[in-house]
Amino acid sequence: MDVVLQLKLPLITKFMGLDTESRIIMTLDAGGTNLRFSAMRGGKPITETVSLPSNGADLTKCLANIVEGFSKVKALCPEPPSAISFAFPGPADYPNGIIGDLGNLPSFRGGVALGPMLEEKFGIPVFINNDGDLFVYGEAIGGLLPHINGLLEKAGSPKRYKNLFGITLGTGLGGGIVRNGELFVGDNSMAGEVWLLRNKLHPEMNAEEGACIRAVRRVYCEQSCTPFDQTPEPKELFEIANGTQAGNQTAAVEAFRRLGESAGDVLASALTLIDGLAVIGGGVSGAWPLFLPALVDELNGTYTGPNGNSFRRLASVAFNLEDPAELVTFLKGDTRTIMIPGSERTLDYDPLQRVGVGMSRLGTSEAVAIGAYAFALRKLGACPSGSDLIQLS
Repeated sequence: MDVVLQLKLPLITKFMGLDTESRIIMTLDAGGTNLRFSAMRGGKPITETVSLPSNGADLTKCLANIVEGFSKVKALCPEPPSAISFAFPGPADYPNGIIGDLGNLPSFRGGVALGPMLEEKFGIPVFINNDGDLFVYGEAIGGLLPHINGLLEKAGSPKRYKNLFGITLGTGLGGGIVRNGELFVGDNSMAGEVWLLRNKLHPEMNAEEGACIRAVRRVYCEQSCTPFDQTPEPKELFEIANGTQAGNQTAAVEAFRRLGESAGDVLASALTLIDGLAVIGGGVSGAWPLFLPALVDELNGTYTGPNGNSFRRLASVAFNLEDPAELVTFLKGDTRTIMIPGSERTLDYDPLQRVGVGMSRLGTSEAVAIGAYAFALRKLGACPSGSDLIQLS
């Protein structure tokens, strides 16, 4: 955990109402290569991280390591944990804890009742969710959403946001939805699967192929005539684009611009339905200065009608919340006073319908952990609802 996050966490958990929470929740960060286990109390880690290989091609070994990992963490806890809560790749029947046919963990094909198995092993409730969902949930109750609402309050604006859509840009393209402080998972636990939207730049492909690590590398490969297996990773491409490392700077800049355009098209489709703020995380998110302007430009783009007239892609104006000038305009709005017809009474009215896009305020992994922790406490009871947590901000 970096120093910045260590300084942030006490403040985050305090306004979330979780700093005095005494219950311990065991968590898991499940990847295709490693399984990382830990435990949280009061919204903060209380144990060291236990790491074990995923063994995704061998179900018996994978399940044994999951049990072993939680057993080791439980032994490190000062008191018995109250629940297990973690993110696991889908598709899955998350409410029932059943994992479906996974790409990175092929041994799970056919359906594995992971949640019920762990409940029997440890005798405590088990909650499993999609990592994209928990990322957005964490940002909704302890990250970007309360951050922006706090700035609106300081600016004297009456406007507050309760809905958040988020994407993670990394190995793949993930998504999640929080509506009025509650996770929206859908009837099949598959809401927010934006990786399956159409790719704007290559309509024959899905959106993920334009908004992930391999998408950035592929564009650089094409633009610089570099073999794909010799194309640098996004961190190096970011440095090439900024001129701090040797390489084809023009190609690197274009690779991130196209990422922004593709991701912007995804967000435009989502925000048309959700009408809230948007947050971005994931392994590529650190390169936001190179792709966020193009992303917001896409949100503010236009359609052309049959008669040649143009109209906005979004009904609302989209703002780059990382741009200081745009943030000032976003916070100020366009508040004015209007008369009620036939009356001497007046009302304050802000006709500037707006949405905003910003970067994760917690960090992706930390947001997922906070989301998993808060979700478990909600399910266990005696914890504020998601909407209450947002209202505390």
